[in-house]
Amino acid sequence: MSIETEFLVIGAGVAGLRAAIEAAPAGDVLVLTKDLLTESTSEYAQGGIAVALSDDDEVSLHEQDTIQAGAGLCDIDAVRALVAEGPTQIEKLIEWGIEFDKDGGKLSFTREGAHSRNRVLHCHGDSTGREIARTLYHTTRSIPNISYRSFSAVVDVLLNEHGEVCGVVAWDEKERRLIPIYAKAVLLATGGLGCVYWETTNPNVATGDGMAMAYRAGAQLADLEMVQFHPTALFTEGAPRFLLSEALRGEGARLLNAAGEPFMHNYDERGDLAPRDIVSRAIVAELRRTQSGPAYLDLTHLEAEKIPKRFPRIYETCLLYGIDITLKPVPVNPAAHYAMGGVYTDLAGRTTIPRLYAAGEVACTGVHGANRLASNSLLEGLVFGARAGAAMSEFAGSAVASAAIGDRGDPAPLPANSVFDLRRLAWRRAGIERSAESLHEGVHELERLSPLFPPGVMRNNRQGFEADNINLLVSLIIQSALAREESRGAHYRSDFPEPRPEYCRHSRAKIGEAVRI
Repeated sequence: MSIETEFLVIGAGVAGLRAAIEAAPAGDVLVLTKDLLTESTSEYAQGGIAVALSDDDEVSLHEQDTIQAGAGLCDIDAVRALVAEGPTQIEKLIEWGIEFDKDGGKLSFTREGAHSRNRVLHCHGDSTGREIARTLYHTTRSIPNISYRSFSAVVDVLLNEHGEVCGVVAWDEKERRLIPIYAKAVLLATGGLGCVYWETTNPNVATGDGMAMAYRAGAQLADLEMVQFHPTALFTEGAPRFLLSEALRGEGARLLNAAGEPFMHNYDERGDLAPRDIVSRAIVAELRRTQSGPAYLDLTHLEAEKIPKRFPRIYETCLLYGIDITLKPVPVNPAAHYAMGGVYTDLAGRTTIPRLYAAGEVACTGVHGANRLASNSLLEGLVFGARAGAAMSEFAGSAVASAAIGDRGDPAPLPANSVFDLRRLAWRRAGIERSAESLHEGVHELERLSPLFPPGVMRNNRQGFEADNINLLVSLIIQSALAREESRGAHYRSDFPEPRPEYCRHSRAKIGEAVRI
């Protein structure tokens, strides 16, 4: 059995859904998800979506803030596309029925770290990603030639005899077998790689699948060492590392050490609203300095009646774990949150393999540079998802090719604890702070684990595919971090603590080649 469609979108987050809407006028679109249709990192985006629409804001200021946060590594054309096309994309969402929060009948804007203006829109206080995804999903449901297939984990992309992508191999969870799906063009919108790390704010689906399968197919990846660690994840026993949005600090929340003392102004003049990489490292440094922890996020000095209204999801989640954020500070710790790097693309989402596209967190256009500006991720999904969907349409008149799945080896069981070992390795050796010593220790630990991940051996379930992808990406992150002998943005080397001008360019990773910068 095989499936054929004109355009294939892998992932149903903001980027994937926006691309599907844009490609639909040119042909049938099939959207694949490896879990529930609603399970994506977009669903967990709380803070909001940044756009220059307020009366005191300008596109040029949004551009300036994005570039400054990116620490010299932003692609200027990508940033300009993001900030210039953002307002139009927001207006489309409003046309499609989204209801952003308002104040006195006008759109309500808030501020987050490293923004020079209040430009962050939000929905239901802290459920912005969920509402944008919901709006896009309902819009796609009104388009008859967009269809969905859930619980279909994509294992690899397929190449035809000309080296072009012609489809994918997917594991059908219900039928427990591999199925080839053929298409004229394929879009990777699979999200990030947060679950490569032991501590992460990402959902369980964020295992870097799109990056791994693109790499195996021969596509170029970029900037994998640039992983953003969000400074404020809920840190209490029995709770997941639930994201405590940067918007909390935008509304006046303060970081405190274990003694109850504010400390951020000791590390950066912007205090609690410094960029995420600086805040995360400051928390680590403060815990080391005081030899006590954890750090706390304090909202108790704010108006108690406003907090449940402004942040209902955060308020209710913390209550589930016995913390009333209006009465006492919340224990927090940094956690892996966002990948600035990914599959290298141009501004239309084209990868280095013909007919393969990527958009959203899985892609690397260079728009975020070395450190993503808060609330630019949902905007990226809209802008570059739409661009990729439009670009895929160029293949509307072509034929759908096919390729054999080939021999994928004998099914191999997933060794117990192997994924836990990989994630702990990544957290300890290639986390918030790195060094040649820690990275080389990571290389040696990967070598010891290598017998558990024999090349060319097929797993027989989704967890197995994900484990192989995590193993590959941990290795590539470490190689990329070793190659960048400097500190820049989210990448911090304790043995090279300053940026170096000769490294002010993107890293590149391609199968069969050493990582280069």
